[in-house]
Amino acid sequence: MRILIADDSNVSRHLLESIVKKWGYQVITTADGNQAWDALQQPDAPRMAILDWMMPGLTGPEVCRLVRQKGIEPYTYILLLTSRTQKEDVIEGMTAGADDYVVKPFDQQELNVRLRAGRRIIDLQDELLKAQALLRHQATHDALTGVNNRGQITEVLDGCVAGDGPLGVIMLDIDKFKLVNDTFGHAAGDAVLIATAERLAGALSGQDTLGRYGGEEFLVVTRREPAELQAFAEMLRQRIAGEPVLAGGQEFNVTASFGVASRNGKKIEGGNELLKAADEALYSAKHQGRNRVVVAAARE
Repeated sequence: MRILIADDSNVSRHLLESIVKKWGYQVITTADGNQAWDALQQPDAPRMAILDWMMPGLTGPEVCRLVRQKGIEPYTYILLLTSRTQKEDVIEGMTAGADDYVVKPFDQQELNVRLRAGRRIIDLQDELLKAQALLRHQATHDALTGVNNRGQITEVLDGCVAGDGPLGVIMLDIDKFKLVNDTFGHAAGDAVLIATAERLAGALSGQDTLGRYGGEEFLVVTRREPAELQAFAEMLRQRIAGEPVLAGGQEFNVTASFGVASRNGKKIEGGNELLKAADEALYSAKHQGRNRVVVAAARE
């Protein structure tokens, strides 16, 4: 755990640093409030801070107030060090955003206990943030393949529609997927879905977003130029069909049919317009013999 010590007194600062280091903390020191505020704004800022109340530049309470107003995440636990003992002063410091305070001259055991309490709070918050991140991921990603789920990929598409620049969608459906499930079981079908998602994801760049649109359907939302889309979709098709998928000792030759649509610089009202065009092109690819790419007619 890294901790910031801000105190303009060399003697007090060095004493605190020596004590806190013995307790296993990594210490960063500053000599005034402005330096403390700068340190707490860094991407790798310490998660805990001991701030002297009176310092050149910003005071301890002023630093507290700035940290809380900015809403710096993850949470910074702040302990004020002060010689003030009046109730009004304590209220002022806590109102500014301090989590706790220690009165000078401080008792080492008391300071250690208060810092341990701060660490518990930080650990609890970290666990909460991890749980929240997991819930967000579960809400937006497909549990089997790990790619975006239908709700998230359509949200990405709608967000792109609202912007400018090139926009296209590539809809693909694994050929004869039901036959795999019916003949070899759902475990084999799952292996095919996972392998397909991995092969698609491995070919994408920062301008592409992948999602599982339905049972054996995937959707790529892309910012690529219209002239690139057919060749890009063809590359994806070849990547899927390039080598068999192995599951349960059985090899499966996997192919997919593709429908491609682009707004071609035209204004569209929503993502459904592109989805409908790509779906119709996909339907055409199926009827032309599967394992091929069909591009929807250019929009007028």
